[in-house]
Amino acid sequence: MPTPRTRLRLVLFQIREHPVPMLQEQSCFIERCQVARRQFTFINIVDTPNVGWKDVEDAHAVFIGGAGAFSVKEDHRFTDALGDLVHEIIERDRPLFGACWGHQFLVKTTGGTVVEDPEQEEIGTYAVSLTPDGVADPLFGESPSPFWAQLGHKDSATALGPGWLELGYTARSRNQAIRLEDKPVYGTQFHSELNEERLRERLLVYLDDYIGGDHEEFERIIRGLRPSIDADRMMARFLELYA
Repeated sequence: MPTPRTRLRLVLFQIREHPVPMLQEQSCFIERCQVARRQFTFINIVDTPNVGWKDVEDAHAVFIGGAGAFSVKEDHRFTDALGDLVHEIIERDRPLFGACWGHQFLVKTTGGTVVEDPEQEEIGTYAVSLTPDGVADPLFGESPSPFWAQLGHKDSATALGPGWLELGYTARSRNQAIRLEDKPVYGTQFHSELNEERLRERLLVYLDDYIGGDHEEFERIIRGLRPSIDADRMMARFLELYA
């Protein structure tokens, strides 16, 4: 029997240097998971790199969030410990969800490929189409195809490791949504924790990083934002199914 939502214990691993986006990300995960703040344990691995099973053993589900200045393609002082923990979570069949950087980290640490490719860069609201595996998936199968989602990424997962299924893609980039077959483990390149208002806030913080401070480009992206109702439900639905 699923754990009542009000009793869930959740962990979010964050990769943030600055407090403003770190706190905003926390609020976004709380909103999308539809839980109280007290139900989340937030661990910023930039400050606490040596994470291990003790940090998640009591959690009903674990999330890995985005990152401002840290590329998955590079090794950081937290990479090995987080990678080992991801493998242990998978082996123990615990629910695990990676969004954006977290999605890319799941791909890389399980044998896939992440590259920096300007042709696949996406910032704004994009249409995500489902693959046949996506249509058949318990989490994604309830969504229309395509559905709208919020994106902000420069790196992309171009190849998946053994056992992964591609569930969704955009016109520009494959592997927008993935699942490890027969496991409660998902990744989304799109920001499942962001609706259009929250993406607008995030873009203001990372204006220079995303678009080099180009205010005209910023205004163009803002004008193109639209609601992402189906993507906004993903994390809460994930908890209903697996936590």
